Amino acid sequence: MSRIGKMPIAIPAGVTVEVAENNKVTVKGPKGTLERVLPAEMEIKVEGAEVLVSRPNDLKKMKSLHGLTRTLIHNMVVGVTDGFEKRLEVNGVGYRAAKSGKKLTLNLGYSHPVEMEDPNGIETVVDGQNLIIVKGIDKEKVGQFAAEIRDKRRPEPYKGKGIKYVDETIRRKVGKTGKK
Repeated sequence: MSRIGKMPIAIPAGVTVEVAENNKVTVKGPKGTLERVLPAEMEIKVEGAEVLVSRPNDLKKMKSLHGLTRTLIHNMVVGVTDGFEKRLEVNGVGYRAAKSGKKLTLNLGYSHPVEMEDPNGIETVVDGQNLIIVKGIDKEKVGQFAAEIRDKRRPEPYKGKGIKYVDETIRRKVGKTGKK
């Protein structure tokens, strides 16, 4: 049995979970509403203050979908109550981030500043000049936008310059040594 799949998802106060036909799950909470169509083979039941996910048989595909479906619903519940955030750090001389309105401007050593627009449902906050916080209720969108920001200048292994996640460690390399 899937250890994650069989765990019930507790529904906190102020959150409603509705399951429509074709397993369309809608989660409403204090921070907003998320909806998603989940695999039709899974059986999703709302019982009292918890959601239970069960699978029809023990085929490999069903086992895989079982844990995935439960985790997706759990992430939706957590998203509408607490929300998700990713923290990015900008390292390097002259590298900085600035925010004006919905536009994030990054100076990353290119000949031009890189401008990025906040997507719907995602908010970016610049703390100081080198910390970017990406917030939102949809875990996938938050992670995707944070990855897109990081892609503008990935951290390099010699000096560690670039944009990295706060909890990420960069494996440093030793530079070349001159001949004598």
